[in-house]
Amino acid sequence: MTRPKLAYRHTPGTGPTIVFLCGYASDMQGSKALAIEAWAQANGRAFLRFDYAGCGESEGAFEDQTLADWRDDALRMLDEVVAGPVVLVGSSMGGWIMLLVALARPERVQGLVGIAAAPDFTDWGFSDAQKRTLRETGRLEEPSLYSDEPTVTTRGFWEAGEANLVMTSPIPFDGPVRLLQGQRDAEVPWERAAMLAELIRSDAVQTLLVKDGDHRLSRDADIALILRAVEDIACFSPSF
Repeated sequence: MTRPKLAYRHTPGTGPTIVFLCGYASDMQGSKALAIEAWAQANGRAFLRFDYAGCGESEGAFEDQTLADWRDDALRMLDEVVAGPVVLVGSSMGGWIMLLVALARPERVQGLVGIAAAPDFTDWGFSDAQKRTLRETGRLEEPSLYSDEPTVTTRGFWEAGEANLVMTSPIPFDGPVRLLQGQRDAEVPWERAAMLAELIRSDAVQTLLVKDGDHRLSRDADIALILRAVEDIACFSPSF
């Protein structure tokens, strides 16, 4: 079956290409994606941001998509739009997709930057009652902290998440990694960043905790930290 057409913005430049991966129900117009794009353009760096199917400017219906579909959308961007090595920057759910892509294309992924990364959140991010609702009705609707519209999760998305858990065993990635995490994040417990750092096989992993940082990490000081992490990884000399 043909997948929906994806909207994207590609800035040519020197490599590796920095690829931004959005969070759940987000799009490529977010402040972090735009800030990294502006930095990349100012420094002649290759950069790509895009919308998953069913999100933003891309085709498709949101509730028809699953985590596996969005992983495949990211892989399609790597295979069809950009060439050579990439640095993946994953925000929230994008941090999960970042890891799945790194496992699927180890020869392409030079480094990772996770921003409040939320791998495996279908496992730890829902209560037993919410999981029961998803199993029994196929759909969960919850108030959103960031929009007037409710956040919808489908059984298909949840089941795809449970089939693609990555924090159940060591993660075989050997490149440099930076994990930025707010300690006042109401959605991702900050301790999960340390757990993820321990599971990634690479020794070149650094975890940056922002004591007063929330889930979005979109204040000017947070953006400055993110840009430093991106530059650090983009300029890293790979040893693999």
